[in-house]
Amino acid sequence: MRNLFLNDSCKEPQLHALNPQSWLQVERGKLSKFSNHSSSNESLFKVAEPPVLPHFKPLDYVEVLAQIHEELESCLPQDKADLYLLQFQVFRGLGERKLLRRSLRSAWLNSNTIHEKIIFGAWMKYEKQGEELISDLLASCGTPIQEFGPLDLSSELFVDNTNQMDQKIETQIANCGVLSDTVCFRIGDDKIVCDRKKIAKLSVPFHAMLCGCFVESRQEDIDLSENGISPVSMGAIKEFSQIGHLGDLPVNILLEILMFANKFCCEKLKATCDRKLASLVCNRQDAIDLMEYALEEGAPVLAASCLQVFLHELPECLSDGRVVRVFCNANARQRSIMVGRASFSLYCFLSEVAMNSDAQSDMAACFLERLVECACNSRQKQLALHQLGCVRLSRKEYDEAECLFEEAYKAGHVYAIAGLARVGLKKGESNKLVSYEKIGSVIASCNPLGWMYQERSLYCSGSEKWGDLEKATELDPTLNYPYMYRAATLMRENNIQAALAEINRILGFKLSLNCLELRTCIYLALEDYRSALCDIQAILTLNPGYRMFEGRVAASQLRTLIHEHVEHWTTADCWLQLYDRWSSVDDIGSLSVIYQMLESDAPKGVLYFRQSLLLLRLNSPEAAMRSLQLARKHATSEHERLVYEGWILYDTGHCEEGLRKAEESINLQRSFEAFFLKAYALADSSLDASSSATVVSLLEDALKCPSDGLRKGQALNNLGSVCVDCGKLDLAADCYLSALKIRHTRAHQGLARVYYLKNDKKAAYDEMTKLIEKARNNASAYEKRSEYCDRDLTKADLKMVTQLDPLRVYPYRYRAAVLMDSHQEQEAIAELTRAIAFKADLHLLHLRAAFHECIGDVPGALRDCRAALSVDPNHQEIMELHTRVHTQEP
Repeated sequence: MRNLFLNDSCKEPQLHALNPQSWLQVERGKLSKFSNHSSSNESLFKVAEPPVLPHFKPLDYVEVLAQIHEELESCLPQDKADLYLLQFQVFRGLGERKLLRRSLRSAWLNSNTIHEKIIFGAWMKYEKQGEELISDLLASCGTPIQEFGPLDLSSELFVDNTNQMDQKIETQIANCGVLSDTVCFRIGDDKIVCDRKKIAKLSVPFHAMLCGCFVESRQEDIDLSENGISPVSMGAIKEFSQIGHLGDLPVNILLEILMFANKFCCEKLKATCDRKLASLVCNRQDAIDLMEYALEEGAPVLAASCLQVFLHELPECLSDGRVVRVFCNANARQRSIMVGRASFSLYCFLSEVAMNSDAQSDMAACFLERLVECACNSRQKQLALHQLGCVRLSRKEYDEAECLFEEAYKAGHVYAIAGLARVGLKKGESNKLVSYEKIGSVIASCNPLGWMYQERSLYCSGSEKWGDLEKATELDPTLNYPYMYRAATLMRENNIQAALAEINRILGFKLSLNCLELRTCIYLALEDYRSALCDIQAILTLNPGYRMFEGRVAASQLRTLIHEHVEHWTTADCWLQLYDRWSSVDDIGSLSVIYQMLESDAPKGVLYFRQSLLLLRLNSPEAAMRSLQLARKHATSEHERLVYEGWILYDTGHCEEGLRKAEESINLQRSFEAFFLKAYALADSSLDASSSATVVSLLEDALKCPSDGLRKGQALNNLGSVCVDCGKLDLAADCYLSALKIRHTRAHQGLARVYYLKNDKKAAYDEMTKLIEKARNNASAYEKRSEYCDRDLTKADLKMVTQLDPLRVYPYRYRAAVLMDSHQEQEAIAELTRAIAFKADLHLLHLRAAFHECIGDVPGALRDCRAALSVDPNHQEIMELHTRVHTQEP
């Protein structure tokens, strides 16, 4: 992935499993037993330590987001882009991909200089790699997007070349008594006759030479042969002195004029030449050839034009050593010419691209060194020093890494202590106690976070290590390493079922490639090759190029080997299996079956489309978009292709354009998917009394068209939801019952809602119980059932929700509200704080802000409001609360 250390393969620990070569060398049909390895190899299932991530991870991200928001309200316009860049880094540390993209866009929108516009525009373009199809589709709908394209810098970049001496020169020239109105410049055998006064107006040095006390002021013939100017170039300068602009000249002549203008301080001539050259930069080679001149001669427009070409070709241009040298070798003066005051933003961007490519490269280290040099304030220094420390650590340059982490920690980046502790461990086992004590001192000095206990666990063993990992999971259940370590330890103790249960805990709410890899190995230990195949096919769906066992074995190779040891399914078998998994809400299992079906001769477009739906449910939007694009590629007809294009547009927030594609498809041929798309998009955009009838009609039209039971079940379920919203409860119940007849298990939830609205709470509870019994992943079912029972049962259900999926925020909000009603204000705030620590959720922050206001804690309420507005700047209720609380601030 493009994004720095956000993908699982970089972000979380890898698995040291059996020697993968043994898998690749066994003969077909003679797979050696995995369990034989486990009893004899202690290193089996050893989980690698989690990396120290190169992220800005403040001790209290809420406080930092609030500070940024407060500063944005009062700062000068030129400071806004830097603040949004810092906000971007906070969201990156939290793993909030949507939010960090929005911050990046805000930085672009609030760019105060053309250099910032270039950098953040290129950064957005880099972030959107692989999304070119979306722009093309929007263009086909008449709404092209070109906002991140190249800028015409020769017209947009303003350079103030006003010479304060101009008026003085004019006066002196008018009063000077010179011998002749003309002067002849001799260059070799050529003579260029110029108007003395007009040449004198080009600069103070020329005025002094031609109209001042110098000998040349009395000469009519001046030799310029030794000044590096050709007759052609001098002729162009003569013309400029007369008419004020340069004609169409080749690059070599313009470069001569630029150097001459610089030498004789002809600022207007230099600026004109600078813009002329900038307009001639068309490709990377031009930029490489001209950047050196731009930096040497101080030509900011030309330098910015070259920079723009480099940045818009990222990451490819960083494979060109000449481009890398430009960025690595630029000194402070040259950086100022090239990028103005935006040096930190530039190197922040470049270092991210370099680290995404290879975090251990010389290029990444070099860019980060420049980033450290460009850091202007404490927060920038924290980020730059920590990132460079991470790269030095990965390169095994431990002394340098230690110094950098120490500086970052002193600057206030507490997370850098993890780097310091890790360096100590790398330098020798004897430092383990010192590292343990370093982390322990941080834990004792603040409200500890999950990563602190995870880090300290690396420096102890036995029950103490286990205890730290349990504490890490309690404080931050999203950390992969604790689950993986516990599962691997249980495997080494031959407690396979407990190991499987442990890894299933996290896979129940977070789809992690490394955890799927570990579970694959556990299934192999159980000789459950079908389940192992299921997981490895899910891995390959998420990342077709994934490599297992520390990158030594391609997952596709291992999958081929395992596949030989399971019963082969026919197409009919696959459909039966898909129905079973779909009805049991086993999304990973469904994903695996579809992967297998794609190897058959079945139509691939519809399979890739179904795959994309599952990936969206599994919170993997990028993989889902890749599948949708494959669906479009494999569409067997024009009307089918239009449907997939509509979903691509809809899923990327372009609802109107998605609707248009659906209508185009229907005009070609009435189909289930086209009607379904149109109904879905229309319901999402506005479901008032008038549009709801249209949605019902569209869904009914969809159900009349041929489709399989899985999709018809979804349509019936959606139709039931619309009927409920319209108050047609009996019709809604019929829809849900029809969906259940074709095994659309999720319809139990809709039917329960109907019973509840009919004041039959017991039937609603029972209906949700049926869903819980059927569904593989049922955290949402427990959450919904909690609405249909008394308080004690509600608490029990919501406790189960948090155990199954700690990322669901409703249980924390409910428990906090109950505590608040019981006048246990501090306990209510603590309940919300527990979840906020690992999830930047708008509703949690909003509720905690309201609680702080209720108990009179104005600073606390303001902090949470500002942090919430960083998450959603346009949330009306939070804006109103913020305004109200702000008036109470002393």
